[in-house]
Amino acid sequence: MRHAGRARGVAIGLASLAVVFELTNIWVTAQLPQPSYTPLPFAPEDVAGTAFPVFGAILVHSRPRLVIGWLLVVGGLASAANILSANLNLLLDGPPLNWPIVNVTWQVGELALGVLLPLLYPNGRLPGRRWGWVAGLALAGDALDWVAVSLRSHPLRDAAHWTVAAAMGLAFVSLAVRFARGDAVERRQLLWLLVTLPGLLLPWMLGDPFWWLASLGIPLIPAAIAVAVLRYRLFGIDTLISRALVGTGLAVVIGGVYLAAGAASSLFLSGVDRVAGLAAALFAGAFFHPMRRLFLRGVDRLLYGSTGDPDALADRLKLRLQLADPGHGLLATLEVLRDGLSVTGVAVEVDGAVTVTGTLDVPARTVPLVWHGEPVGLLLVGPTDRRRFPAAHDERVLGTLTPFIADAAHAVRLTAALQRSRERILTAREEERRRLRRDLHDGLGQSLSGMAMSINAARVTLRSSPERAARLLTTLREGMDAVTGDIRQLVYGLRPPALDELGLAGAVEELTGAPVEASGDLTGLPAAVEVAAYRIVQEALTNARKHSGATRIDVALRRGGRPGDSAGAGLVRGGVLRVTVTDDGCGIPPDARAGVGLSSMRERAAELGGTCVVRPREGGGTEVRADLPL
Repeated sequence: MRHAGRARGVAIGLASLAVVFELTNIWVTAQLPQPSYTPLPFAPEDVAGTAFPVFGAILVHSRPRLVIGWLLVVGGLASAANILSANLNLLLDGPPLNWPIVNVTWQVGELALGVLLPLLYPNGRLPGRRWGWVAGLALAGDALDWVAVSLRSHPLRDAAHWTVAAAMGLAFVSLAVRFARGDAVERRQLLWLLVTLPGLLLPWMLGDPFWWLASLGIPLIPAAIAVAVLRYRLFGIDTLISRALVGTGLAVVIGGVYLAAGAASSLFLSGVDRVAGLAAALFAGAFFHPMRRLFLRGVDRLLYGSTGDPDALADRLKLRLQLADPGHGLLATLEVLRDGLSVTGVAVEVDGAVTVTGTLDVPARTVPLVWHGEPVGLLLVGPTDRRRFPAAHDERVLGTLTPFIADAAHAVRLTAALQRSRERILTAREEERRRLRRDLHDGLGQSLSGMAMSINAARVTLRSSPERAARLLTTLREGMDAVTGDIRQLVYGLRPPALDELGLAGAVEELTGAPVEASGDLTGLPAAVEVAAYRIVQEALTNARKHSGATRIDVALRRGGRPGDSAGAGLVRGGVLRVTVTDDGCGIPPDARAGVGLSSMRERAAELGGTCVVRPREGGGTEVRADLPL
């Protein structure tokens, strides 16, 4: 802690000294004639001597051991000392190039800001062991410059300057190497520096008439470095770079296509200028969306690598879905999405069940999942992972991967529904077995036991009391009739015999006591569909006769196309049976609750994958409509 406090104090002291140098230089500059290369009352070196040490001191205060802050402080202080010493020498009519202080401060600033800073940025380490010789090359150039000054050799001094310039060029090449090799965090930190460098490099390359413009761009460089090191996650620099690159690329390509199409049209349609312009515009418009997608994908690859490319993530997701079993498909999609968004965790909520990958305490975003217009769940996206930056292209990633996640969520719903259906089938089967056992034991079993006892009693009393034996046999006959009735009732509970004897239409007519409107081929229907249709009609008739006070009840059986099709029957051809029961009764009260009968009809239809709707009928009464897949 003591060393850290001392380092902070030293950095603040050096930055304050640089500011004092610049304040002194303001007074010195006021005594000199206005330079011809700048309309400003200060030079770019003055801005560097103030901005670099101030932001360097901020970095050292937050990260005392990070060498980047110290390079900014030392380089900025050297720039301030250089411009002050040079202007003092001009004020005193001395030769500034030969004054050792001017040369030393220039070389220190050049070495710190032009060579070591790009070599060590952003983590304070070289991009590789082999890059150390670049700093050695810059030191050799500085040493050669001193030799040239002592020998007053201009050719040797030019060689020294070219040596240092080569070292600076290689140092900036190292930034490109870091960007190509770095991870997402390092790339984003590098972008902060790279986006501000043109404000210094362009005026420097254009020369004296424009060099003064560097005064406006230089402060952005240390500010960007400070933000990149301390707060790079708070600002979407990659969004700015992405949009700038895509916009520039589109402008160049679309402009080129327009000019080329216009030139070609003018060549072949020289007498029709409007047609030529229209053809050029159409060609340019046709190229817009394909080129935009191409540029977006290229920029995503450049900024984020394959992890940030939505199309690459989609291909990876497809491969994971092919390799994963159906039960783990949703989890596989979430893992790919979490990697593509760089968040702490992602989850999907489907029918109250939550599938999570990573850590998700409080979701930062909720996205509804829709499968072919049907809501299937919610996608919960966690906050940004502190170890990684949030991709600026989140919307494109979500837009690309969300349909796959919706498919996986729908598959989970289907799997859960299938499991529940299996459980209901097993439960219904066990309940049916229990009912059969109870009916056989309590009804048929007891009756047969009583008949056996009557037979034994009649056999014993046959010789001694024929009259009593005759009465026992008469009672036995009546018991046999009762047993026959019980057996018929039991068989009827399993499947109404009328369905086998009369068919569905005939059985329903017998049930209603009135003609039934039938259309389509009703023969050869699945047994389960026939029983469900018969029971639904039976329950609907019971409700209408008991509760509605109807004077007329109509039943219709139609086999044809699905609702909404142009087929006259309105159902999938040969695939669905529609059962309709209408009455002219009092209808359904608004506050009525679904009873056992209505629930039973819906459950019978749902067991077959169909639907059953009970609703008020136009003109009064009630309509029951069931669609049963075949």
